[in-house]
Amino acid sequence: MKKLFFMIVSLLLCETMQSQNTFQNQFNNPYGRSASGRDDNKYDRNGNPIDTTAVNDASTIPVGLTSWMIDSRLGDITFVPIDTLQHGFQNSNDTGGPTGHYSYLGNLGTPRIAHVFFDRKDPTQLFFTDPYSLNVISPNNVVFTNTKSPFANLTYYKQGSSRDGEERFKAYFAMNANKRMGFGFNIDYTYGRGKYQHQSTAFFNGDLFAYYQGDKYNMHFTFINNNMKLAENGGITNEDFIRYPLEMAEGGKTYNNNEIPTNLSEIWNHNTGYHTFLTHRYNLGFYKDNPNVNDTVNTEVFVPVTSFIHTIKVDANRRKYVSYNESQNDKFFQNNFLRDKQRDITDHLAVKNTFGIALKEGFNKWAKAGLTAFVSHEFRRFTMTDTITGQPGIRLDVDYKEHSLAVGGQLIKEQGKLLHYNVLGEVCLAGEDVGQFSVEGKGDLNFRMRKDTVRLEVNAYIKNLNQPFYLRHFHSKHYWWDNDLSKSMRTRVEGKINIDRWKTQLSAGVENITNYTYLDNISVLKENNTPESTEPATYLNNLAVAQHSGSIQVFSASLRQDFKLGIFHLDNEITYQKTSDKDVLPLPELVLYHNLYLKFRLAKVLRFEVGADMRYFTQYYAPDYAPGIGQFSLQNKETRYKLGGYPLVNGYINLHLKRTRIFLQMYNLIQGEGEKSYFDIPKYPLNPRLFKMGISWYFFD
Repeated sequence: MKKLFFMIVSLLLCETMQSQNTFQNQFNNPYGRSASGRDDNKYDRNGNPIDTTAVNDASTIPVGLTSWMIDSRLGDITFVPIDTLQHGFQNSNDTGGPTGHYSYLGNLGTPRIAHVFFDRKDPTQLFFTDPYSLNVISPNNVVFTNTKSPFANLTYYKQGSSRDGEERFKAYFAMNANKRMGFGFNIDYTYGRGKYQHQSTAFFNGDLFAYYQGDKYNMHFTFINNNMKLAENGGITNEDFIRYPLEMAEGGKTYNNNEIPTNLSEIWNHNTGYHTFLTHRYNLGFYKDNPNVNDTVNTEVFVPVTSFIHTIKVDANRRKYVSYNESQNDKFFQNNFLRDKQRDITDHLAVKNTFGIALKEGFNKWAKAGLTAFVSHEFRRFTMTDTITGQPGIRLDVDYKEHSLAVGGQLIKEQGKLLHYNVLGEVCLAGEDVGQFSVEGKGDLNFRMRKDTVRLEVNAYIKNLNQPFYLRHFHSKHYWWDNDLSKSMRTRVEGKINIDRWKTQLSAGVENITNYTYLDNISVLKENNTPESTEPATYLNNLAVAQHSGSIQVFSASLRQDFKLGIFHLDNEITYQKTSDKDVLPLPELVLYHNLYLKFRLAKVLRFEVGADMRYFTQYYAPDYAPGIGQFSLQNKETRYKLGGYPLVNGYINLHLKRTRIFLQMYNLIQGEGEKSYFDIPKYPLNPRLFKMGISWYFFD
């Protein structure tokens, strides 16, 4: 049924595109540049330079395709590359990330956490979907597209059989009503059955979008639905099934992956979210002659001077924990507050309005750079169980309501080639987050050094942040807390140097954190474990929110260096990081990524990449995973042990023929055993050696 649905969607998309006429008007790009910053009429749809005097055919006609994302606070536009690139396609569906910076539970789409600290994001009020960063859609990552002709992209990933394999289907469609207005949709369906028992993922996410880019009025709108269901198995009961399979064999028979016992079954975390986002602005300005048009043609271009901005964002989320195996719960969890298959549910509703006034860069004598002032108000409501009545099947739900009023400003310079910067500050004046503030800045300096272009970048921030609601209050089947937490102060300074011709990027930074807040594993030894017992020690799972009263410093340095010799390529990334407190904030000191491949063409149209890549991080006390809340925590100090020191090697072939990309990949070639076997998270093994493939088509018709 699902495959039939995909076929129908694909046919409908193709039919829709075939029925459309090619639009002749080009989008009025205010920057006059494509996503890569190059003239739209000198590059083909693949981003390759073209000869505009050559005969036009399906592979070289410039289609005027431009894509961008928007900032969810003020609606600022950031242009992004079109997803048609061949390089790295084999890693585009890797839960561990394209260069392996994330630890996860093994199956496709499962929760993940960056073991490179500078890749970690602040926890948000959308607490339960934060770990699903591979799949979850938010207003910040919706892609808007302007195109002369309808554009579609269909992508399908496949691995394994219908019993234990994984699939992901993505469909993206965009078209224009005219040169100023466009709309489209995005569908992302993920189904990972899992190589081990009771670990399936079933996600169906999507968004609808529309925009209008007029001279005086601009608008972006999107509606998002995230629906993500994850089966929780609590990990395998004994890692020796993976590390030492022969020793765990019974009667000479070793366990297959799907036969290894797990700690939990018949348990699911189910997250649903509906998000509506609208940002629009009205521009005041003047018209002037267009200097890029021949003098004989009477055309004018609108120059905006001042903008009045309004943004509204509505989030409606539900997290549901479903458990049908009470006997396993009693063996695994220390607490079971809600009995009789009770569904553990919490709801979150948030409405945020932002109003701003922006003075455009270079057109006001009082502000040589762009200057924006804004005020925002957010209403938040959380609903969850508050009282245990003692009567089976009965629960009392209550609402927790919060308000937050903040003001802020932005100073930005984007024009010119030498220097650019963007500084944004915000402070909360009233409500739950009163006293919270942040100042974030980034800038770059570009100059020539002989024949090279050198770019120096600086990123810095200082934040004093209130803790998200669910770290302050959480009532559920297995965990229950109400905390009075202090705000966390974070200060970071990071510098980067890029030398394009050498393909070199070097970065280094340091961060200081005061009142670092985290989930601590406080599991306790089961009472029937006595010194005389011959059974292995059993700990009952429990969590608590903790704050480190002092300061923690993290230093990080990263080098990216690519080499090329003819058709031989070697891409490298080396990250070194050091934490001042390995007990509270454990991190691997060294994280490596290397990619060795051959890149060539056959018959001038078929592009090949053949190679292998390797991910590696040194041993450290990797985070544990708490299935009762779907979050990562520290390991229990009584039972903790180090993971890492295992190279994950994948071999692959990438093919690119006109509008089609294909990859073939053999995952986990080494598949080691023993102490350095493949675990990123305790008790959650990565998938064994297996074959993956993916195919992506894109259409302009």
